Amino acid sequence: MDKLIEDMHVAVLAGGPGSEREVSMASAKGVASALEGKVGKVSFVDVSGIDFELPEGTDVAFNVIHGTFGEDGQLQAELERRGIPYTGARRESSEIAFDKVLSKDRFIAASVSTPASEVILVGDGATAPGEVAVPGVRNAPAQSSVGIPCVVKPPREGSSVGVHLVHTEEEWSAAIEDAVKYSNDVLVEQLITGKELTVGIVGDEALPIVHIQPRSGFYDISNKYPWMTGSGGTDYFCPADLPAEVTARVQAEALKAHQSLGVEVYSRVDVLLREEDQEPFVLEVNTIPGMTESSLLPKAANAAGMDYASLCLKIIKLSLNFD
Repeated sequence: MDKLIEDMHVAVLAGGPGSEREVSMASAKGVASALEGKVGKVSFVDVSGIDFELPEGTDVAFNVIHGTFGEDGQLQAELERRGIPYTGARRESSEIAFDKVLSKDRFIAASVSTPASEVILVGDGATAPGEVAVPGVRNAPAQSSVGIPCVVKPPREGSSVGVHLVHTEEEWSAAIEDAVKYSNDVLVEQLITGKELTVGIVGDEALPIVHIQPRSGFYDISNKYPWMTGSGGTDYFCPADLPAEVTARVQAEALKAHQSLGVEVYSRVDVLLREEDQEPFVLEVNTIPGMTESSLLPKAANAAGMDYASLCLKIIKLSLNFD
């Protein structure tokens, strides 16, 4: 595209039909505000499904839809069908990164350090020996090969929706009961105890690490978005206070994870740093991370000397190189 970014009409895509709609609206409002006066025109587009309308003359769609439809490759496929350039990961890498099971396979193939895991399928047959009675759920195994403690999560949700830390058989039953609301296949992971970290990737650069420290519990939706849930809260430290060699190892592992999924343009990689030996374990790669001014990717970019508006413009510039 020959048109200068400063002259472009940017449509900021917001909302979506999934469970992260409210968070997406906040991210999109931040991006739209940051781009005002930096590009030719900014339009805010509330997307609820595939029949969304783009304003006439749209040069590029800035995708800020978290989760279902925005982050799973569906929106990317639709924009490609319409011939509209868009920001962020392309269709195939979005599909892979959104699915924690597919991502796990890629991590293992690329020797990315990631927690041991198992996928369990919850069917509709009668409860058999070795299975546990879960209200409304049949064929729920008493536990997985990972054992307890563990982490139970639906494979295709974001913002820690449906994620549970399991320490007892009673918690296991409750976790399965909740997780199968989102999917019949459930990812069970080894529970790693240590620091919660996240690493922004922009282009081929790993940004300064953010240390995430929930004030209670783990980094679930109430601690991520206390403004939305009315409870919880988290403290953030960027750059994370880590030895130089640990910082380098975490950033390298995050970049390797990003590249193993073939993700284009940018992402945010979630990592657990095991307490006893300072070994990093990659959990997932977020292809549409939070983009409010106070979100983690903008925090990391700011620590690297890139303000919020500059980050948004860089994402557009890098994205157009793939079209």
